[in-house]
Parts: sequence; C-alpha cells; structure tokens
Amino acid sequence: MLSLIKLPRVFTINQVPKVFHEDGIISGYRHPCSSATDCILSLFQLTNETLNIWTHFLPTWYFLWKLVTVLLIQRAWQDSFTWPLLIFLLSCCIYPLASSCAHTFSTMSARARHICFFFDYGALSFYSLGSAIVYSAYVFPDKWVNSLYHQCFIPIAVLNTIVCTTMACYSRFPECQRPKFSKYLRVVAFAYPYLFDNISLFYRVFLCVGEGCTDNDTNILHFYHISLAFLTGFLFATHLPERLAPGSFDYIGHSHQLFHVCGILGTHFQMKAMEQDMMLRRSWLLEHSLPITFANSVGAALFCVVLNLVIIILYSLPLLSGSVCKEKKDKIVPKKSSAKVSRHS
Repeated sequence: MLSLIKLPRVFTINQVPKVFHEDGIISGYRHPCSSATDCILSLFQLTNETLNIWTHFLPTWYFLWKLVTVLLIQRAWQDSFTWPLLIFLLSCCIYPLASSCAHTFSTMSARARHICFFFDYGALSFYSLGSAIVYSAYVFPDKWVNSLYHQCFIPIAVLNTIVCTTMACYSRFPECQRPKFSKYLRVVAFAYPYLFDNISLFYRVFLCVGEGCTDNDTNILHFYHISLAFLTGFLFATHLPERLAPGSFDYIGHSHQLFHVCGILGTHFQMKAMEQDMMLRRSWLLEHSLPITFANSVGAALFCVVLNLVIIILYSLPLLSGSVCKEKKDKIVPKKSSAKVSRHS
C-alpha cells in the first residue's frame, strides 16, 4: 500500500530559498510553498522535519493527560494551592503543541514560516512564566521564602516573558543578512528568563548548606531537570552533531531532534519535582509562604498570554505587507510536484 501513496517531494539545500536553510542539513527539505495538505502528508514521510514534529506532538498528549488528572482528581479550581501546578501543566501542553504545529506548517511560505515560529516563541515564553509561577509557589528554599526577592519574583518573571517573546520574534528579521546575530539573539532571549527563573533552584541544589535549605528527596529530580536543560541549550546553540558532518544527520539524529527530546525529558523531571515538592512542603508553605492568589498565578498567566498575542500580531503585520527576506541570488523555488515513494522512503 505504501508504494502506491504519493507523497510530496523532498529537496536539497540548493533547491530552496535561504530563509529555509538549516546549518549542517543538506537534504530532506520540503517544498517552500507547500499546501496545508502537503504539510500534513509530510508527517508520514521521512524529511528533515518529521522527527522534529513527532518528538513534540506525542508528548503533548502525555502532558495533557497530567493536566486532566490534576483537574479531575485534585480538583484544582477548588484549591488555590494547586493553581501554579495547573498553569505549569497548561504551559507544558502548549509549548510542544505550538512547536509541532510550527514545524509542520512552516514550509507553506516564508511568511508562514516566520509567523509559525512567532507562536512557537510565544508558547516557550509562556512555559518560562509557568515555570516561574510554580517555582515561586513550591520550590524556593525555606530561607528565601517571603523575602523581598520572592515578593518581586513573579512581576519580574512577567516582564522577562514579554522581553523574551519580543527579542525572539525580532530575531527572525535579520536572519538572512546576519544569521549569527539572529541566532545569538534568540539564544539570549530564552537563556535569560530560564536562568532568572532558576536562581532559587540553583541556590537550593548547588549552594545552600545548613538550616533552611530544603534538602529533601526532590533535589535529585531537580538535578536531572537542570542537567537536561543545559544539554538542551547546548544542542540548540551548537548545532552538533550535524555541524561536524554536514549531510550525515539530515533525517535522524540532528541537533534539533535531540534538542526536542532532551527538552521534553527535562520538562518531565521538572513536572515530577514540582508535584513532589508540592506534596512534601504543602503544610509548611501554607503557613509560611506568600499566599497564592489569582493575581500572582492565573491572572499573571492570562496577562502574559494577551500581551504575547499582541506582540505576535505586531510582528506579523509587516510580514503581510512587505518583503520577508531580501536575497540577491537566492530566488530558487523548485517546481511543485509529487513523486511515488517506495516502502523504504
């Protein structure tokens, strides 16, 4: 049956415009003017994006199951103490889903590519805020609870989320003329809020000694998450291993696939740590920590969702009325056609 199915052609790097190029990836590119149907069909053939899509689409359902579990079993809306966990789990559902959709439909056009990844960046910055909210509620070491830093933590995290989305979206505009600058800007856009969100966790796991350090069994889960998060950032920034052997990892094993896998595993351990800290520290936190209110949990999340959507719209408007990427020589757009694929495609 597979031999009779017609799937979209794939192309080499020299056959697609520069805006679609990926470092170290030579082949497996989809048509840069694919239809929505072609994009969906490409999920079932091997391209350089196939595993990028599935490594985030499938985990979405796992995190959605966890979210539904919290809603139904823990009755989250009746217990404000679980609101931060609920927001975090929602962000864990949104960011891999947004990523898989962005990778799926990013080859419909150059404009569509940019707009798809604007939503991807907005989802990632929302995940950063979800992490900050849940850290503020459950993770802060005992001696930092109710400190001035703790009181300012959520407002600063909200600001960081807006800055992150703004920088990441802007980074797509100089991508053709200054690709390295664009890459550095994007790395900074996501590294900065992550590092800020995790200051309390780094202190708790690596530096704090003695009374008030919250040294419990959850720390090993936090360590796993931190290790995977740094590996995720390393893969995103370095483009290894394909940078060492261009063309050898076009379909399986390139950095973005590994980046997705490590990111999801890191999020899994992060979620487990949050659940465990919430249960182990509940009584003490309810007595000593800042009260969890609508404003510092659900309200902050909704505020950032609205502002992120506004930022995405503002960055999308110029793309709908102007040139996406001015290129002198790169005007190649391959003819659109389908080809029969064998059982081994």
